[in-house]
Amino acid sequence: MTEVVEKGLKKIGVTVSKPVLAILCIIFGILVIAIPDLVGIILGIFLIIEGVLLLTEYLELKRQQPTPQQST
Repeated sequence: MTEVVEKGLKKIGVTVSKPVLAILCIIFGILVIAIPDLVGIILGIFLIIEGVLLLTEYLELKRQQPTPQQST
């Protein structure tokens, strides 16, 4: 059942990292509004997390691509 759901989500372009990113954006946005002095720290943490999510998504897509067969 989970395989069907995952395939359906990938067809429409939804990955696991996007919901996680949305939640992080909401949390960090609330923190910036509540404590404006933390903007630099929050932005740094956010960019690190976003970079890790993008890198893992790229590596996952690269791993799923078939490698070309070499013939001699």
